Amino acid sequence: MGTHRYTRTVIRIGSVVARVAAGAMVARRIAGVANAPEPVRAAPDVAGYADITVVVPARDEAKRIGPLLDVIVGAPGLTEVIVVDDESTDSTADLARVAGARVIAGEPKPDGWAGKAWALQQGIEAATTEWVVTLDADTRPSPDLPSALVARMLGDRLDLLTVGGRFECPTGPTRWLHASMLTTLVYRFGAPGADTPPERTMANGQCMAFRRQLFLEAGGMTTVAAEVVEDLALARHLASAGWNVAFLDAADLLTVRMFESLADTWTGWGRSLALPGVSSRDEQLRDLAVLALAQALPIPRLLLGRGDVIDIALAAIRIGTLAGTRASYDRADPAYWLSPLADTASVTAIAKGIARRGRQTWRGRTYS
Repeated sequence: MGTHRYTRTVIRIGSVVARVAAGAMVARRIAGVANAPEPVRAAPDVAGYADITVVVPARDEAKRIGPLLDVIVGAPGLTEVIVVDDESTDSTADLARVAGARVIAGEPKPDGWAGKAWALQQGIEAATTEWVVTLDADTRPSPDLPSALVARMLGDRLDLLTVGGRFECPTGPTRWLHASMLTTLVYRFGAPGADTPPERTMANGQCMAFRRQLFLEAGGMTTVAAEVVEDLALARHLASAGWNVAFLDAADLLTVRMFESLADTWTGWGRSLALPGVSSRDEQLRDLAVLALAQALPIPRLLLGRGDVIDIALAAIRIGTLAGTRASYDRADPAYWLSPLADTASVTAIAKGIARRGRQTWRGRTYS
């Protein structure tokens, strides 16, 4: 009996220590929001930041690319918009031409390349301007966004800038799960603009900006050709090489409609949140442990009547994050405010992503 009591005591103490450590780590990352840089805002003198090409990689995007092109073609400071038609089977190319974009027929994907990285490489090589801004087909930018990005890069002397926008989630269930999944990134890496070492650098490949020639001289997308999560891999590679890389908030200038349904959110974002190929297995497991202890478990433990003061503190931190991420969504309804109840599902999706092996299929492409 004494041995069992001793074992339970050791386990209880270990649980307390682990939860306190996870909570302290998360609290430190969230506290960094107070020192976050100012968001990206419209440039006062657009004419001073001209000579920009927008590159859009597009594969079967006929249903989503129209709103982007309606805004960005002819935007201030732009020389041209290039749409790389990545072997689409729909009318993506025709729609882009009618909208006034220059359409490049993407070449077949070479061995060892992921589809998006290859499409981006072709578009960047085809551009002729000093600056390149890349945008995904599901983004909804302000026409001021490209010039604002270049102005911020010049002002902060940045070499690569990626930005996060405001999310448009079309249904309540989608918003419920999406807001929870977004919080897993905050818990692991802090808010946009957080000061992190190169190996923990965050990025958002939905919108990137850089000087074209310098980027190509550094290897372009060839350095991350086979990566599924090519944006983080690229940012971390360049940061390790000495580039001044930043990930900033641009919610006032960019809206993104990533997923149309709860199922799309679960499979689409769940596949990449584990950061396959970017983070080591040990790092993935450490982050997973922090998410489980500090995000997924406290509220269920409290609801089941098994919580303690540590769970109360962790739940308070989690509820507090809702105020911080509110600006990242086009609207906040009850589904958004109830998103902490989706945390167990979100962390489970990340665990599945870490455990996943073999080839994956995404938008008609198969990846290792």
